[in-house]
Amino acid sequence: MEVMVDSEAIERRFKALQPALDERLRRMVAAAESLVVGYGGASIVARATGVSRRAIAAGVVELRTPAARRGLESGAVRRRGGGRKRTTQTDPTLQQDLERLVDPVTRGDPESPLRWTCKSVRKLAERLNRLGHSTSHRMVAELLHELGYSLQANRKSLEGAQHPDRDAQFQYINQKVQEYLAARQPVISVDTKKKELAGNFKNRGRELQPKGRPEKVRVHDFEIKGLGKAAPYGVCDLGSNAAWVSVGVDHDTSSFAVESIRRWWHMMGRLTYPKAKRLLITADSGGSNGARVRLWKVELQKLVDETGLEIMVCHLPPGTSKWNKIEHRLFSFISQNWRGKPLVSHEVIVQLIAATTSKHGLKIRSQLDTNIYPAGVKVSKKEMDACPWRIANS
Repeated sequence: MEVMVDSEAIERRFKALQPALDERLRRMVAAAESLVVGYGGASIVARATGVSRRAIAAGVVELRTPAARRGLESGAVRRRGGGRKRTTQTDPTLQQDLERLVDPVTRGDPESPLRWTCKSVRKLAERLNRLGHSTSHRMVAELLHELGYSLQANRKSLEGAQHPDRDAQFQYINQKVQEYLAARQPVISVDTKKKELAGNFKNRGRELQPKGRPEKVRVHDFEIKGLGKAAPYGVCDLGSNAAWVSVGVDHDTSSFAVESIRRWWHMMGRLTYPKAKRLLITADSGGSNGARVRLWKVELQKLVDETGLEIMVCHLPPGTSKWNKIEHRLFSFISQNWRGKPLVSHEVIVQLIAATTSKHGLKIRSQLDTNIYPAGVKVSKKEMDACPWRIANS
């Protein structure tokens, strides 16, 4: 009599039982199904359940031979030493060859063909197979994890040669800052934030939006005529946790930098420090407020003449801009606030900057500066000699 086999019914039964099955019960249930089917049952059940014919055959032996079941330890699902052997056991040189490919110089193989390529797990698996191994990218990933490898980004930690007086420079700057703050005199940290394209361009970071409906922006970052770039110049008041940001639309020159400081003084500084007679400025050694920029010094002298303030400038040593207070007390919070938001216009940039705050109560005022600041302005030696500047010795 011919028996009709419903492989779909077998599949449904097995899926219903599968959450409660361990490895041993899984093969025995599959074996029981194959015995019910009869001739060819192992193949039919294997296709329906995904259990291999080899495992089904082992399950049949266990069902038919009580001694086979008694051979298992209490609670065990397989005999000691049973199951597929680890690849590293069957291929003892696999791990060693993998380490040579991942780190060729330290592993004594500087001529490795993967030294100058992206070492993805797929490429590593492909190369290992060429060397005579039999492995997959999944096994390579597992082995790398066991060896302590993980994806690492470059870390900026090598600063190169340091001037022997660098620490003394920082000590001097810190001493002056403390001295001014103790006397209730204003201390500001200044710098220009990275220029930003104005327009509906992609801005790094993520912003909450309805699922599947991200804000659409331009594919290419070509400057939009009429909008151009925005140059935010920041003035961070270290004594009051407040700041001023001028958003320029022209060149980032020393004239623009000093005009930003001027606006801070008239809009915020003189109100906070009504009895101020001195002003200390800490700045990087380069850019529009660089230590050797003549225009910076001439423009600051104009500010001295206008305000009557005695201005002292302390420049950070070269290559230490990350230590400038404005970077982590102002600019970092601005970047967090507008992450994922397209800076569609100069007005939006100003509003986003002004709305930035921190848990420590940071307050920012911002204004668009539409003035034109020509680049390449030359300052003659005569003009420099007319400025009563002096260099203080630390």
